[in-house]
This record gives sequence, structure tokens and C-alpha cells, in this order.
Amino acid sequence: AACNNSGEKSTSAGADTSAASNSASSSASSSTGDKNIATVHSVNEAIMSGEVGKLDQYIAADGVDHAGEHGDIKGLDSIKANLKRFHDEYPDMKLESQQDAANGDYVFSLTRFTGTNKVASMGAPAGTHFDMTSVQVVKFGSDGKATDHWEYLSMADAMKMMGGMKMESKKK
Repeated sequence: AACNNSGEKSTSAGADTSAASNSASSSASSSTGDKNIATVHSVNEAIMSGEVGKLDQYIAADGVDHAGEHGDIKGLDSIKANLKRFHDEYPDMKLESQQDAANGDYVFSLTRFTGTNKVASMGAPAGTHFDMTSVQVVKFGSDGKATDHWEYLSMADAMKMMGGMKMESKKK
């Protein structure tokens, strides 16, 4: 999958860049990729607003979040409960897609997370401001709903969460 550097959202329907990839089937794939990217953005909006009830239309009932703090989170109800808890811990959170790409059934999103925790979380005391970048990978089923999610943090951001590097704490 390819990304441009203009700062705009971009998609790539596949790794094949030959003239044949510009056919009608490539257009259909690109359209699916665009829809899947829009779904990822809608999920982020629902997480930020705390309106996890909206996730029914975007995530499969048997979806799996492979990025849970304690391992896989299986099933839509468990995913919604986890994301509601996450929103409640970081009520000011922002999830900003910096760059997106689609390839087949997958969306890859370079995402910036910012927020301040209300309770001790991810190894940090309450009142800690987080500013982290990760790559989100989401797989989609034929019905257009997300079936799997993975998240990959930079090593520096992972070290911040584990206390290996100084994090910014808000002064009261």
C-alpha cells in the first residue's frame, strides 16, 4: 500500500501498480478501500465521543481486538465495554488519522492519540498527558464490518507507558 506525503488521506487498492490495476476492478477495490477507511474514522469518532453503541454498525459481532492490555478482546460487547472504559479514563482523548492506506480487506492508519488520564492507567499516574503515535491495522469482512484490529506503538511511546522515559504530568 502506498501513501502520499501531502498530508491528505490516501488509499491504495493494492500493491500492483501496473496498467492493469487501473481497470474497473481497481476502481471497485479503491471504492471498498475508501469505505473501509471511512469506517475506521467513524469508529474513532465513536470512541472519542464515548458513543460505543454506534459501533454495532462498524464492527462484526465476533470481532477481535488483538491490542487489548491483557490479550485479545473477543466479541463486539467486550470490545464496546473496553472502549467505553478507555473513553472514561481519557475523556479528552483525540484520535487523529495522520495517514491512511487500504489494501484489499485491510486498512492501515498512522494514528496520533492524545489525552490525559483521569485514573492511573498504562503504568502512568492520573493526570498524565499522553501524546503517542501508532499504526492501526484493521481487517474487514465481506459485509464491510471490521473483524480484527491490531495496534503497533513506536518503541519510544511503549517505553513511556512502562515508565522508562519521562512523561508529562499536569500540575494541579
